[in-house]
Amino acid sequence: MKIRIAIVAVVLVAIAAGWWFDLPGRLGWRGAQSDTLTLYGNVDIRQAELGFRVSGKLAEMRLEEGEAVTAGTVLARLDDRPFQDSLQAARASLAARQADLDKLVAGPRAAEIAQGRATVAERQADLENTELALARTQQLRQGGNAPQSTLDQTQADRDMARAKLESAKQALDLLLEGNRAEDIAAGRANLASAQADLATAETALADATLKAPADGIILSRVTEPGAILATSSVAYVLSLTKPVWIRAYVAEPDLGRIHPGLEVQVVTDTRPDRPYRGRVGFVSPVAEFTPKTVQTPELRTDLVYRMRIIVDDADEGLRQGMPVTIRIPKAG
Repeated sequence: MKIRIAIVAVVLVAIAAGWWFDLPGRLGWRGAQSDTLTLYGNVDIRQAELGFRVSGKLAEMRLEEGEAVTAGTVLARLDDRPFQDSLQAARASLAARQADLDKLVAGPRAAEIAQGRATVAERQADLENTELALARTQQLRQGGNAPQSTLDQTQADRDMARAKLESAKQALDLLLEGNRAEDIAAGRANLASAQADLATAETALADATLKAPADGIILSRVTEPGAILATSSVAYVLSLTKPVWIRAYVAEPDLGRIHPGLEVQVVTDTRPDRPYRGRVGFVSPVAEFTPKTVQTPELRTDLVYRMRIIVDDADEGLRQGMPVTIRIPKAG
């Protein structure tokens, strides 16, 4: 009798279980759920390690851990005295190179040209005097009233005066022609080099100030004022708050339902009744693992593809790394 009662009880439990598990189908719940594709993912962890592009002594750290910052907020500063000195030296060098180029382009001054012409005239007069002296000496020599050595000296003086006149004329021609094009080109190159040195000094001075590259929250304050930092040293770790990205994976059979720009809902365990609005921003064209050369239909369904969802109305309720549920409605 007890055995029969136990058998009847088992049968009744089985019938009740079958009725219960089929209840969603009979009530239409299952069909409603099948209209929505549900995926699971996590809020991307996006952090930036911030440091100076130049080395130096840390003079100031302005923020503490947990403080919110906006893009462009000054976070820290290095002692900028060395960079100021380099900037002043670069400016002085640029001024000197500019003056040299201006001098080359302008060419000789009017007074220098006038002096050159006066020198030519002077050398011309010297040549004429030496020619007259030579003529007199030749007459005296012919009359036996002057030795040969005197005649030779007079001829040498005439030749020297002629050479000096030719040199003065060539110097005047150079003044009139102005500076060589090659010298002016070299002056322009020197000026460009000085301008580049100035720009480098200005950039180094600007890099002595550390600014936030984007909106975020200070996650870590790594060092303190007085420390000597190298170019690879980290001063702050910034947790980026915008934009908020969701990393999720879609199975191969559902891949055709996903495309960039598709609107989705992002749900958290904290507020399941208030979903966030999101849209698909990226779908990987490659599976997350290398498939076998020959695949059966069962193996093909195991492939998953990474996707990124951009949340349009994100707030402090979405924290980096937290799990979320993505609901994607079926296309009509």
